[in-house]
Amino acid sequence: MSNEALRRLAEERVDHRFKGLPPDAADLTVAELAAQRRNLFTGGFATPVLALSAERLEHNLDLMETYAERHGLAFAPHGKTSMAPQLFWRQIEHGAWGITLAVPHQVRVARAYGIRRIFLANELVDAAALRWIAGELAADPDFRLVCYADSVRGVELMDAALRNAGATRPLDVVVELAAGEGARTGVRTEAECAAVADAVAAVPTLRLVGVAGYEGEVPRPDPERVRAYLRRLVALAAGFDKAGLFGGLDEIVVSAGGSGWFDAVADVFADIPELSAPVLKLLRSGAYVSHDDGHYRKLTPFNRVPQEGALEPAFRLWAQVVSRPSPEQAFVNAGKRDAAYDLDLPFAQVVRRDGAERPATGISVTALSDQHAWLATTEEADLEVGDWLGMGLSHPCTSFDKWQLIPVAEADGTVVDYIRTYF
Repeated sequence: MSNEALRRLAEERVDHRFKGLPPDAADLTVAELAAQRRNLFTGGFATPVLALSAERLEHNLDLMETYAERHGLAFAPHGKTSMAPQLFWRQIEHGAWGITLAVPHQVRVARAYGIRRIFLANELVDAAALRWIAGELAADPDFRLVCYADSVRGVELMDAALRNAGATRPLDVVVELAAGEGARTGVRTEAECAAVADAVAAVPTLRLVGVAGYEGEVPRPDPERVRAYLRRLVALAAGFDKAGLFGGLDEIVVSAGGSGWFDAVADVFADIPELSAPVLKLLRSGAYVSHDDGHYRKLTPFNRVPQEGALEPAFRLWAQVVSRPSPEQAFVNAGKRDAAYDLDLPFAQVVRRDGAERPATGISVTALSDQHAWLATTEEADLEVGDWLGMGLSHPCTSFDKWQLIPVAEADGTVVDYIRTYF
């Protein structure tokens, strides 16, 4: 992780843009502040403050690297989860083939920090973005971008934009197979997929390199429905190959895999038949990097295959009790601006007072305002104004996006790094 852009990131000044950080650290660089190894609880950090566990983050990176290797999968974790170039590079250092992204701005962030393999899990029809990507491909022969095609119209728009941009290298595309009627994006039928593939093959600005999809959009998902969809995806690749649509490729891309069904992806992709070129079996799960205490704790495939290991929730949001108006109610100073709330409310976990930490017994989060969390407290709750409340979060993607600079803390509270995000 030695590229120049990351070094400049460490030289960024800590100031009012970054909430939760110590006010007396103003004008230090990120590197200087990290070198001080301040303690999250005694080092001047102001509430609310979101922290990542150093140990749990490393555990999750190790676990998914091992999982992908064990199952013969290439791994392009979805970067939209964190939008943190430091984490992109740590994922690559842990064996990732590249990074998956969703929209052109995210690609620009990744390119600014030297990411050379990007899987864009969307059809790209924006002419300005295609012009920029054509320039990136021309300027860097080591840069590879693969994006979706899910309509003949989309292929026509991509071709026109790339022609107008004077593209010198073809853009790699995969045909996206929809997960079913009423699902999200993607081509609905195999016949329509063939039409899209033929349209790609007919233009010099694009190169068909495989197929892809997202099994997380399978309607009423269960193991058999998800596997049936993934078998359709594999059969589509085999059919394209038999028709000669992958002629001249060094490898054929077959990609799927969100954070809820990667065990099914591993099972079905293990049975991909031999094709005319080696198959890049590309998994794209992203939420694993921080995991969570709610949605993904319940959803993770590791619940179904516990012998493969377990992810650990790495986020904790710390807030301070600022009001205790009654024995049944309290308020802390973190709300919708600080915590994910689209899938679940935060979970009260621990209380800190005078350096001692104990379980948040009898405390639950019942609602969020913009800058407050509403707490219900029972007779068991020992909670006073000034106490720190540590909360678990649900949904990594909407936790990262509320914080621009996130402390990474060891188990004793020592902050060893800061993660910069770009949303």
